Amino acid sequence: MQRAIYVLHFRLAFHTKQGITFQDWFVQLAGHAFGADFEEVRPYGAQGDLKSDGRRVSTRAVFQCYAPKQMTDTKLIAKIDEDFHGALAHWGDQMSEWIFVHNDGDGLPPKVVQHIDALRAGHPDINIETWSEPELHALVFTLALPAMQALFGYAPSIAVLDHLVLSDIVPIIDALARQEPNPNPPLTPPSLEKLKKNELSDDSAVLLQMGRRKSALVDTFFSKSARPDLGERIAEAFRTRYAELKSLELPADSIFGYLQDYAGMNGEPKRQGAALAVLAYFFDSCDIFEDPAVLVEAL
Repeated sequence: MQRAIYVLHFRLAFHTKQGITFQDWFVQLAGHAFGADFEEVRPYGAQGDLKSDGRRVSTRAVFQCYAPKQMTDTKLIAKIDEDFHGALAHWGDQMSEWIFVHNDGDGLPPKVVQHIDALRAGHPDINIETWSEPELHALVFTLALPAMQALFGYAPSIAVLDHLVLSDIVPIIDALARQEPNPNPPLTPPSLEKLKKNELSDDSAVLLQMGRRKSALVDTFFSKSARPDLGERIAEAFRTRYAELKSLELPADSIFGYLQDYAGMNGEPKRQGAALAVLAYFFDSCDIFEDPAVLVEAL
């Protein structure tokens, strides 16, 4: 369960961090992964950073990060040229590898790939690589648990989740209850193919399964509430937040990660487990993510 949470934390970070924030995140990740073998290179006065965001001493690898809000092939080619040739001029024989780290999970444009191939052909003595989501994902999961906790915070275990009681759900319900509801929302039970239809990963499925272990507590809370409209108010809050995230065309697991944060899945593990129970409850009630049965009937 903890691994599944860290997978989603990673994906959320990868798809949302940009610019210097992405660079700082990568430097922190590389520091945990490579230890003393990795040296961060920070800008210093007129020197700048000598076209390096960090280096791995043992392999003489120089890393350069690029994570703009929008990526175009012409700007990307210019950036690669500037950074590679600048690093070559500054580091010389100290650079045997040049690794370009970027945040485009869909891959690089064809002209950019061709340009990188031309650089490889022109500099056969230097290993030139591009790192994106798959490479960083693999790097994250070489980390020991304390390093993951340092990067992403603590995650609840099954034991923590199983010891939840009704009072653990209350603070999260109270926080979500402040949202204004839509008076006539659709509520349709989910189909068995909902995970597949929404292209949620196995890691998201694991978390939802874990949350369902205690999602009945959420239903109990609503049924005992002195406010009969409380459940609907919170359901509408989730629907609204989901619609906002969906409109940004984010990957399904990134949306799921944002909804975890929205449900209050931060802080100590017991609170995270309670938030997971709330999230599973609203997933099952079709307040978040599309239900295939509804989509079929609409065709």
